[in-house]
Amino acid sequence: MLRTGRGITGHPVAICPPSAALLVSRRFPPPETAAMARKKAAPDFEQSLTELQTLVERLESGELSLEDSLAAFEQGIRLTRECQGALSQAEQKVQILLGTDGATAPFAAEGDAV
Repeated sequence: MLRTGRGITGHPVAICPPSAALLVSRRFPPPETAAMARKKAAPDFEQSLTELQTLVERLESGELSLEDSLAAFEQGIRLTRECQGALSQAEQKVQILLGTDGATAPFAAEGDAV
């Protein structure tokens, strides 16, 4: 039940029950940003590539059942897409760093004529 009272300045204030005050005073962790969530969710490129190589070796061995082969194939497709996405992002970053057209300026070492 919510009651009213007077605050330090004499203005009316709401007085909440102790259980509600506990919720208000408790510190909650800050919400995750989208980038933090993606970083946690997506394994790194090298790990995905290693898993993909292991799956290919298992599939090529011919020792898996049909069900296991299909499951491994599905996982391989997922890992391939993750690797392709990571490579695309890296390529975009490189293009941004090089400039919009992807061309670089010629590098002149000391003593070289340009």
